[in-house]
Amino acid sequence: MKQMQGLDAAFVAFERPNTPLHIASTIIYDPSTAPGGFVRFKDILRFIESRIHLAPSMRQRMVRVPFGIDYPYWIEDPDFDIEYHVRHAALPKPGDWRQLNILAARNFSRPLDLSRPPWEIMVVEGLDKIPGVPKGAYAMMTKVHHSAIDGASGVDLMHALHTLSPEPEETKRKPRWRPDRVPNQVGLFAKGYARSFTIPLRQIRAFAQTAPGLAKVAVGTAKGDYSVKDLMSTPRTRFNDAVSPYRVVDGQSFKLSEVKAMRKLADGATVNDVMLSIVGGAMRNYLLSKDELPEETLAAFAPISVRDDKERNTMGNQVAAMRAPLGTHIDDPVERMSFVQAETKKSKSVTNAVGARKMTEISKNNPALYLGLGARLFSQFGLANRMKPFFNTIVTNVPGPPVPIYSAGAKMVSIYGMVCLIDGMGLGHVIHSYCDDITVTATADREAMPDPEFYASCLKSSYDEHLAALKDVAGEAA
Repeated sequence: MKQMQGLDAAFVAFERPNTPLHIASTIIYDPSTAPGGFVRFKDILRFIESRIHLAPSMRQRMVRVPFGIDYPYWIEDPDFDIEYHVRHAALPKPGDWRQLNILAARNFSRPLDLSRPPWEIMVVEGLDKIPGVPKGAYAMMTKVHHSAIDGASGVDLMHALHTLSPEPEETKRKPRWRPDRVPNQVGLFAKGYARSFTIPLRQIRAFAQTAPGLAKVAVGTAKGDYSVKDLMSTPRTRFNDAVSPYRVVDGQSFKLSEVKAMRKLADGATVNDVMLSIVGGAMRNYLLSKDELPEETLAAFAPISVRDDKERNTMGNQVAAMRAPLGTHIDDPVERMSFVQAETKKSKSVTNAVGARKMTEISKNNPALYLGLGARLFSQFGLANRMKPFFNTIVTNVPGPPVPIYSAGAKMVSIYGMVCLIDGMGLGHVIHSYCDDITVTATADREAMPDPEFYASCLKSSYDEHLAALKDVAGEAA
């Protein structure tokens, strides 16, 4: 039995019917590489079952403490049933890209059962009319609660459920699995009540560790290196109100080599800067079409992993955050890229000054009772509609393997990610790289974005603008 950390518990506390807090992905596979050239559902089920010991979190469920007086615990689920978590479906004909995204959005909108290990996989057949997808391909729609996983640990989970070869791997002897007994609720309450008296001491210790970093930020602000004004000037958009329970999903796939080449558009730019600039261009074009583009730049919430090697294959979140201005007020992609690169450099310096790891440690000591109460009040009183936003969207970059990987012998063709939304944050982007491709997928509140296909075209247009700018720069250099 292991207790959740503060950020993990926050994802549980903030879960509401309109804001299910899980992350997901749609992964497409080519079964022609598998032994025999095809894969049956029972082959997938058997494959996952044979490797589930490599991802221990998949058999763990949460146990809440009475009255929310303390953080929940993870236990080995005595009632674990893999057939509950792995399901089978098919797209109606013709089985095109739009239908796949509709199913992904509907599946994503449905909350997970938190009385069981918080994950599901839906195997989806009937993808024959999707351009670029091999005939006979199928998809796996994965869904995992954010209290159990972050982007980096999601990569660990991906590795556990895939192999580097289509041929069956020889697995080492599996460790014997022992389920836990469900703990006594009275005992949990007493333990949580006693633990609550130590919270002030732990908070003082955590703040003391971050004090030198906060002092650096204060000095930098006084010198003009950092700007608090920028944080307070984030404009409100249609994506920054309370969200409905319904989601839409769509995305684009680009060539990773072209994205890497686009780094030449700004000195010192990274792939992440390029993708932030592309997202900024897409949001600019979308809001311009609605006659709603603010004069000030929009800004993204960009998670940063602080997970180290010792924390591989462990549950929970080890993330800090960075504010990333998107340059939506700039039309020219080269100028926007330079702006994004300069601003993210400043944001990284602030995060480094405080210490990303130390910021995460502070979140582990928030009082559980107040955390739950604050979450309920935030939702009940619609505070997202009244507060000025600090961020307009989420942009999270999850690097994938540079070589092909396989599940039950089927080659992974592409991956599209989905991110949970909360009140005040009705649009999120997940960037995934895999082999020669990079995908960007938008998850949005259906009321804020009733036309996800158009937003996907805005992403493509923004990418094309950057590619054209790159060709112009190359032509000038020649």
